[in-house]
Amino acid sequence: MLEIKLLYFLCNFLVLMWTLSIQSSYPITQGAGYPTVRGQVLNGEQLWTLIEGLEANDLLCYTHLLTGYIGSVSFLDTILQVVQKLRSVNPDLIYVCDPVMGDEGKLYIPPELVSVYREKVVPVASMITPNHFEAEHLTGLRISCEADGLRACNALHAAGPSKVVITSLEMDGMLLLIGSHQKTEGHPTEQFKIVMPKIPAYFTGFLSGILMQEHLGGQAIDITQKHFQGTGDLMTALLLGWSNKYPQELWKAAELAVATVQAILHRTISDYNAAAIETPKQLEIQLIQSHDDIKSPQVTYFAEKY
Repeated sequence: MLEIKLLYFLCNFLVLMWTLSIQSSYPITQGAGYPTVRGQVLNGEQLWTLIEGLEANDLLCYTHLLTGYIGSVSFLDTILQVVQKLRSVNPDLIYVCDPVMGDEGKLYIPPELVSVYREKVVPVASMITPNHFEAEHLTGLRISCEADGLRACNALHAAGPSKVVITSLEMDGMLLLIGSHQKTEGHPTEQFKIVMPKIPAYFTGFLSGILMQEHLGGQAIDITQKHFQGTGDLMTALLLGWSNKYPQELWKAAELAVATVQAILHRTISDYNAAAIETPKQLEIQLIQSHDDIKSPQVTYFAEKY
């Protein structure tokens, strides 16, 4: 499995009893909320060297591949070669792609990567988990209502993936997740939504929302300028884990993933509110403290089928 958020995968998948391999495409010393960050973006040649090492030791028997943020065209092109190589060993390999390209109208990646995702990566993915901004870039469709979101899901199905989850759409003051599962090619899709209130903070990734003030523990806090990073990585990891357990019930996997994310975000906000000193560490979501919410989430927001 390939991803940049090592802790998220160790925490989520070890709790869910998975065996995994991790390779960072962007090894850095810590999250971007700190004043100094050191690291580099790996290229495709470096990745392929690792794949060759795994192959030489007969260690390419993977069931799933998950990718997140990728910062170079060469690395993304090599991911396509990796998918092909892994499927030559296991034709049933499931490739889950979190197409981390940007959010709120801003690209995080070089513009030339967008066409690679759209034209080459999406067609080989088994599941794709874009946010609102990314879904529009991948499909060329403007999404301004639920019907637009469903059309975007259908367009992505037509391009390749059988499972599509648009992780965040803001509509009428609420946040929506829209999911779609095409169980059999050429047959109608099973589509659903999960509607949630905004979280009273700003989270980069899944279900980010802003409220000026929220009462927690009897105190009003202003947290509009604070970022809690990594929610998109967390959401995709949970979707992979739960959809493996419930392969024919994407709606159920999404309910469980949403339940965990919501619980972790509320815990993070509560911890931030109680902290006396503002440091970047306080902006990191509280994963270790949320072991039980990862293992046994309590569903409070339920899927509504279209």
